[in-house]
Amino acid sequence: MPIALLALCAFIAVIVTWNVVLRRNMGEAMLIGLLVTALFAGTGAPRALLDGMVGALEHEVLFAAMAFVLMAYVIDRLGLIQRLLAILNSVFGRLRGGPALVDTAGSAVMGALSGSNSGNTAATGSFTGPWMVRSGWSPTRSATMLAGNGGMGAALPPSASMVIMTGFAGSMVTTGQIYLALLMAGIYQIVWRFLLIFWFVRRDGITRVDDEAITPLRASVRAAGAAPLIMVGAFVPILLTVGPLSDLLGTDTPLGDSLGDISILIWIPVLITAIALVVGRKQLPSTRAGWFDFTTGAMPRLAVIGSLLFFAVAASEVLNGLGLADDVDRILGGLAINQYVMVLLVAVLVAVVAGPLSSTATLTAVGQVSLLALVAVGVDPVLAVTAILVFASTEGSSPPASGSIFVAAGLTGAKPEKTFVPLIVYFMLPVLLIGCLIAWGVLPVSL
Repeated sequence: MPIALLALCAFIAVIVTWNVVLRRNMGEAMLIGLLVTALFAGTGAPRALLDGMVGALEHEVLFAAMAFVLMAYVIDRLGLIQRLLAILNSVFGRLRGGPALVDTAGSAVMGALSGSNSGNTAATGSFTGPWMVRSGWSPTRSATMLAGNGGMGAALPPSASMVIMTGFAGSMVTTGQIYLALLMAGIYQIVWRFLLIFWFVRRDGITRVDDEAITPLRASVRAAGAAPLIMVGAFVPILLTVGPLSDLLGTDTPLGDSLGDISILIWIPVLITAIALVVGRKQLPSTRAGWFDFTTGAMPRLAVIGSLLFFAVAASEVLNGLGLADDVDRILGGLAINQYVMVLLVAVLVAVVAGPLSSTATLTAVGQVSLLALVAVGVDPVLAVTAILVFASTEGSSPPASGSIFVAAGLTGAKPEKTFVPLIVYFMLPVLLIGCLIAWGVLPVSL
């Protein structure tokens, strides 16, 4: 087997063993995986390791991911997500299956802002999980719904997963293309979940929640204040760089030369964070000790994701230096695998790896080789990146090791093992099918 593919297999094996078997920190797993990967360069290992680390420091994906982590911390700490959930509760709460609809919509919003699957399940499920059980949903069905919705953390833009895959694709795609394509793919997932809820409601005989338990929409909107404005930060950079407005500004105004310098990966988290600080200014600390607590509270999150992504991107640079792209091309060139079969193989590969790992770790491990494999058989790079991100979003519904499953079971009082088969049938397989249909060009993801 070519040396770069051997290095990739070793990298994946180290991550799974260190994190899943030995239950050690993912940052440690990525560091050891990087060191093992560099050893495949032989006597040039020190140089390969140094080049990989320097390359990681120059990679935009690292700084963009840190900005997203800080953004998620700020909006969570200021309580803005809770205000948005209250509005969703007022809109969907009176419908049959309202708690599940709120969880789906809330998971979509939370996922778009944080990108964390287990965190997504905990943030929305802590409110909707007990509500579902009280309104007639069984604990097992409730936990299945919560864990299945947890995957929305990687299914909608922007997210750390999107940043990683956009970095791997390089000049083959633009950030705007991936943002819009993943947004459309996320809408397909939301539609499927809504249809699933309506079917569960009819099958299980779920009734409406009493009106007394629902806050009127006017009251929830008033209480939310300007919290919905944080979503503006996600759309302004897109409008300025993609579509008719971008074309108009680029050709008819002095801003044309400057628009090309706008990095969506950086400006989206920066704008959302800035808007959140203004909207939530009353919740900001007023003392020096309060500010110290506020700022240091973000440090653990930044340290974890920062170290994970630094070592991951460095390993990717080392694999590139070992010739991973050439190895994949040589192997695929000798195989008579058509586009449809290759898409299925990549879907299974990503889903299997996503079982024990997070979506970001999964894409770090196999995202690049999966992208190269799909592009090599003729899949459009934008469709390939989008499909792989959809495949990775099965993390929340991949038994038995997904953290979302155990978070959901704890919130609803269900037995985790009873959710395994329903999660595979109702979430994992349909989501993989959506990703395959996107890669095959059946489901459109561009306007």
